[in-house]
This record gives sequence, C-alpha cells and structure tokens, in this order.
Amino acid sequence: MIKLIKITKSFNSQKVLDELDLKIDPEKITVIIGQSGGGKSVLLKHMIGLIMPDSGQIIIDGIDITNLNDKKLNEVRKKFGMLFQDAALFDSMTVGENVAFPLNEHTRLSRKKITKIVDDKLNLVGLENVTNKMPSELSGGMRKRAGLARAIALDPKIVLFDEPTTGLDPIMRESIDKLIVATQKRTKATFVVISHDIESSFTIAHKIAMLYQGKIIAVGTPNEIRSSNDSFVKRFIKDLRK
Repeated sequence: MIKLIKITKSFNSQKVLDELDLKIDPEKITVIIGQSGGGKSVLLKHMIGLIMPDSGQIIIDGIDITNLNDKKLNEVRKKFGMLFQDAALFDSMTVGENVAFPLNEHTRLSRKKITKIVDDKLNLVGLENVTNKMPSELSGGMRKRAGLARAIALDPKIVLFDEPTTGLDPIMRESIDKLIVATQKRTKATFVVISHDIESSFTIAHKIAMLYQGKIIAVGTPNEIRSSNDSFVKRFIKDLRK
C-alpha cells in the first residue's frame, strides 16, 4: 500500500531521514517506533505528502507522489484519514459537525445521507448520543474516538495515527488500543501508527518498524522485535519498560 524508497530529508544542516526504506503492508497495522525527536512525525507527513523528500520515492497505492501537482496530490490524499495526537477537533463545532466535516468538504451527499454516515461512524467507535455535544464536553478518550470517527468518515484506504495514546491513563490507553484493532478489522484499512508507547505498540501491531538515526533499522512482528539482537532495539525496549 505504501512504499518509501531511499527517502532523504534534511532541515538546514540536520539530516532527519537518511535513505530510508520502508514497505507498509495493506490491510494491516504497522507501528513506527523510535526516540522522541527522531523523525517519526516527519516520516508520517511524507506519507501523506505534507512534506516532500529531498530525494527518494513515495509510492502510495501504486502512485509516486513526489512529482505530482497539487490537484493530483489532493486526489491521492483522499485515500487517507488521519487521527492527530490531540484529536484536533474543531472546538466551535459539535461532535457530529466535526465528523461530517470531510463529508461536506469532499462529497455532494445529501444532508440525510451525511447524518446517517456520521451516526454509523460514531457508533463504530463506541460513541452514542454525543452528536450534539461540543468537544469540550468530552473526556480525552472520547475526543480520540470522535477524532477516529472523523478520520474514517470517507472510508479511507489508509489511516495515519500520530501518538494515539499520548496523555491517556492506562485504562483509557487499553481502550483506545482495542478500538484501533477492532476498527481496522472492520474497515480493512491500512493503519500506520507512530508511537513511543512500547506496550501499546506490541498490543496493536501486525508489524513494527524501528526508526533510528534516519533509517529503519529493524522491521518485524512484535515477537521478532521483542527478540531482536540489535543493541539499540534491545536498549530502547528495555528503557521504555522501566
């Protein structure tokens, strides 16, 4: 679904990504882990075309997006949904209006049809009777759920998650983990998650990729990453579990 081929990106004199290679399997959950400030968010922004590499190729569903004009790039972006770290709901809109926003922006569906989709997506993420509530009336976990409902409103092929469990207590983190797994199974979409939460990563991932010094240094199932002989991978997992 996504192929990153020799992606290099520098900001001023700092090289953030260094001939990075990564293949994202379709209809699976891939979690990208790594140190804070190590380039995970930069990598995610490359996938959706918000940042372009200095060199390399970004192949999305068979299309190299690195040389597309804005119109064609926006067409590719319609394949994506994204859940931001803080859910990024519009404070001035109700929950229902937030979920309906991409439908109003990108489709010509009737109000009745949009209302039905909004209700379906909110039910899918376990939110009922919150359509008319404001984001400020929701807990942190509920805002994440509402953000996910909005991210999947257009039935995207790919959903990107930026640190989805940050700021949540252990019980709510477990709830969001279960929600991500269940939603992926039901939608059959390709999920890409960036995280520094190692326990969450092992819980939800089909595949884990470790980013270090601008490169992917290890890729594998949770069990394969857990038993990796790479010294940095072992140290990273051990340090985060302390």
